[in-house]
Amino acid sequence: MRIVIYSMLLLLMAIQYPLWLGKGGWLRVYDMERQLELQEAKNGALSLRNAKLAGDVKDLKEGTRAIEERARVEHGMIKDGEFFVQILPNDKSPTANTIKQ
Repeated sequence: MRIVIYSMLLLLMAIQYPLWLGKGGWLRVYDMERQLELQEAKNGALSLRNAKLAGDVKDLKEGTRAIEERARVEHGMIKDGEFFVQILPNDKSPTANTIKQ
């Protein structure tokens, strides 16, 4: 009788192995679903970035405002008849560089 019980128990464990640890087992499926969620999150962020870049490209191709803005910000260029004014932030301590005696 013990041989039958042990053989059935061994058979049950042999049948359970592919379900838990095999190629299509539950642990592998759980790991693949987690990887899929991470990849979908990355793809969502990248598609948002691509949409922003496509908008920039469209704006650069069709309008001149984006080109003017980039020229001003990146290269410090100004139009004819314009004046460049730079406002520096107010320093909290007026004598920051003086030596205390």
